[in-house]
Amino acid sequence: MMILKYIVLALTSIGGGAVISGAVFALISSTGVVTRMADKTKTAKHVRIYETAIILGGIWWNLFWIFSIDIPFGANFSQGFQAIMGLAQGVFVGCLAVSLAEALNGTAIFSRRVKLKMGLSFVVLSIALGKVVAALIQFGNNWVKK
Repeated sequence: MMILKYIVLALTSIGGGAVISGAVFALISSTGVVTRMADKTKTAKHVRIYETAIILGGIWWNLFWIFSIDIPFGANFSQGFQAIMGLAQGVFVGCLAVSLAEALNGTAIFSRRVKLKMGLSFVVLSIALGKVVAALIQFGNNWVKK
């Protein structure tokens, strides 16, 4: 009877994770961030490869996170790898946030509410720089999960 509870828990967890993952990927695709990036880089014919890479990357990092898999490389390689991955993830999350704000017309509503005539690009840049500084402080003080 106890094994049945674990089976039900496992199936419920996997099902819930699949639904949430599907919702996240639907949000990513509905904002148009992938197609817009492909259009801007003039690589629109490779959109399917980009989408597949995003899905595989999400699966891969979830497996690393859930099972706490360590990459057996030297400390210098691991730090360099973390820096590159952190930069790539930051760029992606930044593009996703800007794309979502653009899709919801959040920037236009914000600029109208505060009666901002010019300098909106500086506001967006300031927000991005604030996020970068906060992330550097977080990583510099080892406030991340190990």
